[in-house]
Amino acid sequence: MDEYKHIEKCIGRYIAGNYSHAVEVGIGKNVDAAQILSGAGKLLRSTDIKKMPVPEDLAFVVDDIFSPDISLYQNADVIYAIRPAIEMIPSLITLAKRINCDLIVYHLGFESYENGGENIDCGVILHRYNRHQNPSNRVD
Repeated sequence: MDEYKHIEKCIGRYIAGNYSHAVEVGIGKNVDAAQILSGAGKLLRSTDIKKMPVPEDLAFVVDDIFSPDISLYQNADVIYAIRPAIEMIPSLITLAKRINCDLIVYHLGFESYENGGENIDCGVILHRYNRHQNPSNRVD
């Protein structure tokens, strides 16, 4: 369990240090990354396909990534997912392109989608599958 906490803390710190408005897709029961972002004032909301028992201070909504409510993501400069099912990745990429924001994914084990995107080492390996079209005021 401590390994998962380490992974989520690395992800939360990286996103908090590089983005202003984040949305987590598929929060599940591991809320550490979202709590870091919320504490930094950078979490717009977290989503999952079903109601999850998240702390009350985390903005949470039910949404289906295969048929997303675009308004939930509109102001995000990053959408991220931690250990999403591989079949979610195409929908996440489509959404990030539509919103014109970065997409950051932490995969389970050594999974990746297609070419794996751009690798980011923040203490764990993240994959950036979409990058904002005008990154001059964005991440590295």
